[in-house]
Amino acid sequence: MKSTSRVATNQRLRSETTWRLLAAGNAPSVIGLLHAHLFENERRLPASILTERIGRDLTALRTEGHDLPQSAQTYLSQWLKDGFLERSYELGANEEVYELSAAAIQAIRFVDSLSQKRTVATESRLSLVIQQLTQLAAQTATDPESRIQNLIREKTRIEAEIEALQTGHVETLPHDRALERVREILALADELANDFRQVREEFNKLNRQLREKVMESDGARGNVLEELFAGVDLVADSDAGRTFKAFWRLLTDSKLSMELEEALEQLLSREFSQALSRQERRFLSRMTRLLLERGGDVHEVLQNFARSLKQFVQSREYLEQRLLHSLIKEAQLLAMELKDRIKPTEDIEHMLYLTSSKVSSIAQYHLYDPGQDRIDSGISVADPAEISLESVSELVAQSEIDFRRLKGHVETALKELDQASVANILEIYPAEQGLGSVVGYLALGARYGIAGGGKDLVQWLGLDGAKRQAYIPCIYFVKGCFNESKQRA
Repeated sequence: MKSTSRVATNQRLRSETTWRLLAAGNAPSVIGLLHAHLFENERRLPASILTERIGRDLTALRTEGHDLPQSAQTYLSQWLKDGFLERSYELGANEEVYELSAAAIQAIRFVDSLSQKRTVATESRLSLVIQQLTQLAAQTATDPESRIQNLIREKTRIEAEIEALQTGHVETLPHDRALERVREILALADELANDFRQVREEFNKLNRQLREKVMESDGARGNVLEELFAGVDLVADSDAGRTFKAFWRLLTDSKLSMELEEALEQLLSREFSQALSRQERRFLSRMTRLLLERGGDVHEVLQNFARSLKQFVQSREYLEQRLLHSLIKEAQLLAMELKDRIKPTEDIEHMLYLTSSKVSSIAQYHLYDPGQDRIDSGISVADPAEISLESVSELVAQSEIDFRRLKGHVETALKELDQASVANILEIYPAEQGLGSVVGYLALGARYGIAGGGKDLVQWLGLDGAKRQAYIPCIYFVKGCFNESKQRA
């Protein structure tokens, strides 16, 4: 491409939302706030919650010298206008919900990639390229003999690998290469999950285009209307719709989902996975659920668009809006005919009454006094809550506690001690998951340990950095407790 064409393309892209966000004067603050509140954990937030959190962060940033004079509500309105945010109303909700636009996600991912020190030309990427090219060449070959030879070579390789395994020769990837490969998979899966937002954008654009096409179609039964009345779903049969439906069928296949879950569980049990960060391990354990959630959102949007488009065409709403559209076009044509015959300053002896709103003085409003609802009573100190082992089991069923690591800590401690309580183990191995580790040890104790009398005081460091403590039942682990439990099972 010539330089002039490239410059023209860049000039056009500069007006796109992604470029405008990156080039904004306060881009570091805007991208940082959007990344922290709508990109990491929660992807959709009600307006009141997002406004409160943004306002709290703005106060903290101003104390550090950042020039952010506007209120949180003002910034949210501006970001919505600029296309950084999108607003929707969920069914049954009493307020709007905000989420990042596809362009904002693209900008945040680009900035995030700049801060990650990762080698681009990795061995795993090269292996993936070679494997995919080889597979593509084999699957697109039209010569039967060539494909037979490829299958024979693959069969020979598999038989040689089976023979080596039968003789006890097992080759595994080194830890550094396995860690590199799993991180490449994590990066690819994260991009795939975020790409669902772009698919939703494509469906939004397609829905608007189809509605415009319906409005512009001539005759009572134009081509678009005929296809809709014949039962053809234009949204689902589009390129984006067909691509997503194929991906959705693959993702919801029970056999493939089971194989994926088993593979993820095996990877998390490997020794090299311990070198992954907590966030990486959490993403890996929730990858299937995350893809299904993001894909489910797009699938619901696709179905709603298809139904609403048919209803729009087949209802009286379509006829009314089409009539309004034709009247507006007729008025525009008449205005174009008169623009050269009547000057803007000429008196046409016609009075146009504009709508207006009632204006009243602010002094007529009475401010609300919170003191009127104040109750003069003291606050009683509640007794500490009692947590039973049954309630701990319910918490465990709804959590994502790393029981493999906790069980390993108990087994390591019992190599030095004949018996160890939960409090003893927490002194040796501090709670890595905060309260989750404490609950995990109690769950293991309820199943494998021995309950003792009294209570123990344990301490842990919360995810917010604050130290916390609590009294828990005194439970002891003894040597061989896990083996004996397996024998009883």
